[in-house]
Amino acid sequence: MNDELLTLRNLGKTSAQWLHATGIHSRDDLLQRGPVGAYCAVRARGFRASKSLMFAIAGALEDVHWNQLPAEYKQQLLKQLKEHETPGPPREI
Repeated sequence: MNDELLTLRNLGKTSAQWLHATGIHSRDDLLQRGPVGAYCAVRARGFRASKSLMFAIAGALEDVHWNQLPAEYKQQLLKQLKEHETPGPPREI
């Protein structure tokens, strides 16, 4: 089986399986969702992924080991995650 996700840095078999379960099958799919969106999609499917997965995805898109991502970028991702997880005001129906 030719799995494009497994060719990306930082992503292993389990990460690829989780991403596939959310409809992400390629680097382009990852780019479209972004690290935060892809991580949230994995979590929404019930997988117990840590924030390290979000950093691993970001590193995969940048082709660097996730530990080599700049601290400022990691903080930006965490801020985006917090904003994504914070519910907005209720919508009127």
